[in-house]
Amino acid sequence: MRIDLMAGASLSAAALRSAAEPTILVFDSGLGGLTVLDAVRRARPDARYIYVGDDAAFPYGRLGEAALVARVLTVMERLVATHRPDLVVIACNTASTLVLPALRQRFTTPFVGVVPPIKPAAEATRSRLVSLLATPGTVARSYTRDLIATYAGACTVTLVGSRNLAGYAEAELAGVPVDDVALAAEIAPCFVTEADGRRTDVVCLACTHYPLLLPRLERLAPWPVAWIDPAPAIARRVVQLIGPVPREADQPGSTHGAFTSGTCLTDPLRTALAARGIGEVAIEAIPLPLQ
Repeated sequence: MRIDLMAGASLSAAALRSAAEPTILVFDSGLGGLTVLDAVRRARPDARYIYVGDDAAFPYGRLGEAALVARVLTVMERLVATHRPDLVVIACNTASTLVLPALRQRFTTPFVGVVPPIKPAAEATRSRLVSLLATPGTVARSYTRDLIATYAGACTVTLVGSRNLAGYAEAELAGVPVDDVALAAEIAPCFVTEADGRRTDVVCLACTHYPLLLPRLERLAPWPVAWIDPAPAIARRVVQLIGPVPREADQPGSTHGAFTSGTCLTDPLRTALAARGIGEVAIEAIPLPLQ
C-alpha cells in the first residue's frame, strides 16, 4: 500500500499555467529524483525534462549545512543559466528542508520541493505508531521536529536515520544490488511493537532514493505497512503551478540527463536510465571544492 504527501512550492508561478511544452528541471544529489521524474512526467508527458544528479557531491548528508546551501546555489546558477527551466523540482529532502528559502530568494524561477511526510502519515495511521525513514541529516533537522510537533502530536514517531540506504539505492540502479540481509538491517528499526500489541503501520520514505528500493522493502518488511511515497504529490503540485496537458499537445516531450561528475555512470546504470526514457546523458562538470 502506498500513500503520497504534499510538496511545497513557490506561489509566484501562477503565470506558468498557460505554458505550452514547459521545460522542467528535476534536481537531486544522485538518482533518487528519478522516482519523482517518473511521476511528474506521467502528469505532464508533453513537457521537456532535464534530470540532473549532483553526483560530484553525493551524498549531501556528508556536507555541513552552510556547505550544502552554497553547493546547491552554485550548481543551480549554472543549471538555470544553461537550461532556462520554467520550473525546478528539488527532488531531495535534505536539500529541500535546508536550501529552498535561499533558492527562492536568489532566482525568479519557481521551485517545488519535498518535505518529510509527517502530516499524511499522522492522518493515515490507525495504531498511532509511525516511522520516518530518512537520512541522518533530515532526522536531525529542527524542521523535521517542528513538523512532528505540529501534525503528529497524537502519534509516537520513530525517527530512523539510515546512513546506507541512499547508497544502496544508487547501487541497485548501477547493477550491484546489496543483499537482503544488509537491506533488512537498514529498515529494521522502523518496525516497532508496543506492549499493548500496537505495531507500526506507516513508514514514511523521507528520501526520494528510497522508493527505488520499494519492491524489496515491501518484501523484507516483517509485517505489512503503508509506505508513503513523495512522488505523486510532487507531480500534483507541479500540475497546479504549470497547468494540465494542453488539449493541442499531441507529442511526448523529450527527457535528457546530466551529472556533475559522471563517475556513477556504469553501463548498467546507462541501461537503467535508458529504460526510464533518458537515452541522452551529458556531463556538466561542477567539481565539489575541497573542504
